[in-house]
Amino acid sequence: MDCFRESEGKRVHDPFFFYHFQQQHCTMKPADRCVLVEGPVIVGAGPSGLAVAACLKDKGIPSLVVERANCIASLWQLKTYDRLRLHLPKKFCELPLMPFPAGFPTYPTKQQFVAYLEAYVKRFDIRPAFDETVIGAERDVLGYWRVKTEGGGEKEGKRTEYVCRWLVVATGENAEAVVPEIEGIGGFRGSVLHTSAYRSGDAYRGKRVLVVGCGNSGMEVCLDLCNHNARPSMVVRDTVHVLPREMLGSSTFGLSMVLLKWLPIQMVDRFLLLVARLMLGDTAKLGLERPQLGPLELKSLSGKTPVLDVGTLAKIKSGDIMVFPAVRRFTEYGAEFVDGRSEVFDAVVLATGYKSNVPSWLKESEFFSEKDGLPRRPFPNGWKGESGLYAVGFTKRGLLGASFDATRIAHDIEQCWKCNAKQQMPFS
Repeated sequence: MDCFRESEGKRVHDPFFFYHFQQQHCTMKPADRCVLVEGPVIVGAGPSGLAVAACLKDKGIPSLVVERANCIASLWQLKTYDRLRLHLPKKFCELPLMPFPAGFPTYPTKQQFVAYLEAYVKRFDIRPAFDETVIGAERDVLGYWRVKTEGGGEKEGKRTEYVCRWLVVATGENAEAVVPEIEGIGGFRGSVLHTSAYRSGDAYRGKRVLVVGCGNSGMEVCLDLCNHNARPSMVVRDTVHVLPREMLGSSTFGLSMVLLKWLPIQMVDRFLLLVARLMLGDTAKLGLERPQLGPLELKSLSGKTPVLDVGTLAKIKSGDIMVFPAVRRFTEYGAEFVDGRSEVFDAVVLATGYKSNVPSWLKESEFFSEKDGLPRRPFPNGWKGESGLYAVGFTKRGLLGASFDATRIAHDIEQCWKCNAKQQMPFS
């Protein structure tokens, strides 16, 4: 990364320059704020963004975290179901510089994870600018990033432009819910909602619910519905790997990481599938056919995560959860499937995932793909772009990947920060 010139480095700290910088270079209306940020602007106050802010703070580098919601970790706090737990053991999910409390279980609950993040924010004195949605970000002719936000809540209608040398995109892969267009769904008379709005099966007692999607969320929502005496059915549109969450006394993920140190990925996949077959049986007989590629190789190539079973498979075997292929179309009172079957349902839950929203606001297409909003370079090289642009939380490797990238981003910015400090001269 190129460092500032001597005069530019000093000007960042000069009040007189700051005033004239606002007057001469800010592009927003006079009534709006223009703020020169000394360190990086981090877009997103989820775990990834908080990790970068903490790593920077540990190095003595200030930053500003901008968040569209009114709280940290808004996906966890506002858009997840109540029974959610971390799918991986806590040692693989802790953020840099602060482990989970020793008393936490191996798989912390949603509430415990949020408490951990709140403690993390307090420890590193991270103070996000809440209720500020980024509506645009681009580089100017001077090489600065200009991040424009629009306020919500108490900041409704207020616009701010932040000017900074470094921009860290931490909005992640799960910024916006994916709601597919399925024929007839608009005419379905029952309730339809995405899992981002689903909290508990308590509201569905005795109801026939169709869950569209068979990932970890779809599987867990079906299990939750069963536990609340609903009658769930699940749509499996594609092949899927289902693995036990634990095997041979260890977490499946942890065991995989150990084996990968010594064996090629294809051999580890064969081992995992053999043990899964012994523990779970032939999932294809239940309507859950496996992909041709093994679970780890598929994850590496496409980012598709295997399902870690926490009890749903037993409910499918017992008939408490029905499995259907793709929906051909919805009717007023139910759905028709591609295998010719038709069923009546009272409600539909769309477990159809999320997507990045980066293309909607970042005016840059070399580093981030305009098609899916993800870095064009695959892990582990998708964390750094050009001209002070970074990405964290886009590795398709969960919190472990985010922590890894957050550490590297902070180290990279630190090198330029030190370079600037050495070059600064008294301003006259």
